[in-house]
Amino acid sequence: MIKAIIGRKVGMTQIFDEDGRAIPVTIIQAGPCYVTQIRTPERDGYRAVQLGFEEVKSKRVPAGLRGHFQKAGVPPLRVLREFRFEGEDPEVKEGDVITVEVFKEGEKVDVTGWSKGRGFAGAIKRHGFSRQPKTHGQTDRHRAPGARGAATDPGRTWKGQRGPGHMGNERVTIIGLTVVKVDPERHLLAVKGAVPGPNGGLVLIRESYKNRVKD
Repeated sequence: MIKAIIGRKVGMTQIFDEDGRAIPVTIIQAGPCYVTQIRTPERDGYRAVQLGFEEVKSKRVPAGLRGHFQKAGVPPLRVLREFRFEGEDPEVKEGDVITVEVFKEGEKVDVTGWSKGRGFAGAIKRHGFSRQPKTHGQTDRHRAPGARGAATDPGRTWKGQRGPGHMGNERVTIIGLTVVKVDPERHLLAVKGAVPGPNGGLVLIRESYKNRVKD
């Protein structure tokens, strides 16, 4: 059985261990997910498992996807994501259901989410620049990034210079988070630490990359 699942971030709380220590955890509503397609190297050029998450009414799914779901023998689903596997047999078939029970307490997982979008941000907020002094005739330049030119030659700003721009809304993966609690009845997963994205944001959870390499 593959150790991968799709979920939504619920929020953060804390769990107390046997010694009374508070462990900060993120609660994730994970699964149940359906196996909608198996990708094979012979047919697709790579090995992967496509999972579907969140059942929806049939009318909310495009006609092409309805046939895709009917072929796999699963209900219409809102979210489809693929998980690649290199050189290993995922040991699942189309129509199988993946729940949080594929993970055990104490295991390490990698969690992928999409960070909160901050819109257009200045260099101080975006990159942690220091502000300029508020004296010696300064008026509106306190939070400006300052000069970044390269003199007469080449007479322009080098590519890749840090400055104001779009911040957030990026795919972020946090590796090596510990599974603290698994609740199969409510399809909840508690992982130690923070997870990218807002509450209600989509997240992908799979067995830690370091564990897969070691195996």
